[in-house]
Amino acid sequence: MFEFAWPLSFFLLLLPFLMRLLPAVQNQQSAALKAPILNFHQLPNAQNTAQKSKVKLFFASLIWILLVTAAARPQWLGEPINMPTEGRDLMLAVDLSGSMQIEDMKVQGQTVDRLVMIKSVMHDFIKRREGDRLGLILFADTAYLQTPLTFDKQTVTQMLNETVIGLVGDKTAIGDAIGLAAKRFDKKEKSNQILVLLTDGQNTSGQLEPMQALELAKQQGIKIYTIGVGADEMMVQSFFGYRKQNPSRDLDENMLSQLAEETGGRYFRARDAESLNQIYQELNKLEPISDESLQMRPLTALFYWPLAIALLLSALLAVQPILINVLNRGFIKHG
Repeated sequence: MFEFAWPLSFFLLLLPFLMRLLPAVQNQQSAALKAPILNFHQLPNAQNTAQKSKVKLFFASLIWILLVTAAARPQWLGEPINMPTEGRDLMLAVDLSGSMQIEDMKVQGQTVDRLVMIKSVMHDFIKRREGDRLGLILFADTAYLQTPLTFDKQTVTQMLNETVIGLVGDKTAIGDAIGLAAKRFDKKEKSNQILVLLTDGQNTSGQLEPMQALELAKQQGIKIYTIGVGADEMMVQSFFGYRKQNPSRDLDENMLSQLAEETGGRYFRARDAESLNQIYQELNKLEPISDESLQMRPLTALFYWPLAIALLLSALLAVQPILINVLNRGFIKHG
């Protein structure tokens, strides 16, 4: 929708006419309003014909109208966009220990390792996080912050894609991951602070024990949703052929359940890509954001168009006498 931000500015169009009515101006030899470059009644060149004066007066008036139009701030308002008044601070902690390379997952019919499956499912999860700030923590022998909390979902996705198993060791520092998340969350009253921790094992490294990190999370009001990743069984080749094996025997489900329950979160079990996708959908239900929304409309300023045209016309009128003199001299010289 097109509109003017300052429509009252159009009253300035009457200013030249009001200036003509002032006694001080009427007593002058020329009753016209004088501008630094232009004279709205009688332009500087007294030798001009009446017809040329009318043309210049027309352009001077047009310039004044364009300047007033620019002062009125024309603008274009786009369609309303609903923005959530509250969002979530959502930190994703992903295990990069050596066991994450176990190929017991399937994505689109292909057997892949656990990290590849997490990446494939998490892409859509990140894409749908409207109004949320996302952060990414990676942990193995220790935990480190890959991406601080940000609204830039593309950067979070890119940083996740670049993760490599065993980059910082092959152990599992779950306590350090929780402690790092507690340090990186901002203390905002109107924001849900949520940690989604994905792991396939138990705490085997780090300076902070999981129960110590749990106390930090509880003090700061952080909800932890833990996700145990890994299939219950898979076929492995042995000397006597193939046999069944439980690739998730090291998963500490009791510890993950305690971390979640004592912070008001939940523990989930992701045995395949489909179950992990269902978990992400469930998280949306468990942690809804406010239904209230703030309506915003994108605004595009248009004042520079009339302003640019006015400046261009002013420049042309200013150099017109010079151009005419140059042309006249050229004709005389050749004549």
